[in-house]
Order: sequence, then C-alpha cells, then structure tokens
Amino acid sequence: MDYAPVIEILNEILKHEWTGVAQYSQNSFIHEGPWREVYAEKFLGDAKESFKHAQLIGDKIVALGGVPVATRNEIRQSKDLKEVLQYSLEFESKAVEMYTKALELADGDRALVVFLEDILLQEQEGVDEYSKLLRNTDAAQNVGIIEDDSKKKIG
Repeated sequence: MDYAPVIEILNEILKHEWTGVAQYSQNSFIHEGPWREVYAEKFLGDAKESFKHAQLIGDKIVALGGVPVATRNEIRQSKDLKEVLQYSLEFESKAVEMYTKALELADGDRALVVFLEDILLQEQEGVDEYSKLLRNTDAAQNVGIIEDDSKKKIG
C-alpha cells in the first residue's frame, strides 16, 4: 500500500490537533464569569484530548515512514461563550470530516482503519457534546433573568 496520501492527510489532521491544543487552552484561559469553573475545565480537558490525538497521529506518521508537521492552523477565539461553543462544534465537525477522509484512504490496512475509527469515535462524541451544549446555552446564560422573574412573582 502506498502510504503517501495517508501520511499527507494525517499531517493535516496533526495540524488540526495542534490547533485544538492551542485553541482549547486559550478558551480555558480567557473565559470569565459565573460559568468559568465549569467551562475552563471543559476546555482544558479538550486541549488534553487534542494533545493525546496529536501524539497518536504523530507516532503513526513516523510508523508509516513520514515526518510529522510541527505547525498548526490559526486559532479562533472569543470571550462570548456561545460563540466559543460554536467554534468548538465547528472544530470537532472538521475533525470528524478529516478522520473520515483518512479512513477512506486507509482502506486495505485493517489495523490503520481501527486506529482511525477509535479516534473518530472520540471526535464524534465531541460533536455530540458541543451540539447539546449549544442547545441550552441561552437558558444557562439567562439563569439570572429567570431568578429575577420568580422574585417579582413572589414579592
């Protein structure tokens, strides 16, 4: 099997994972407000997952005879929680797309397919999680308004 096309897409994935390390870390640093403790930990966990994936992909590139890239893409950042969650959903969706493409190219190497499927599953879980978080973002941000309304009804 010619691994050159696989190595090429794996290097694109590696750049994406390095971007995730930086982007999610930055999200954990700059998020402020009452939800900081919850989301800072969430983003830090996602940065660690991206780093783990980068390690796996980098090692696999070398195992296939390639040289891993040491660059990343531009990160997207915001202090607006809903916007950050949207960026995160887009990031995870792009990862699913890239791993799916790599799987197509890996067809014929069962071990490589299983390796990529394992990571793809984790990326899809990220898509699912951010989709759920975005559905309830407005409600979470409006907790103060709901409490104020209930106080008005009581008083």
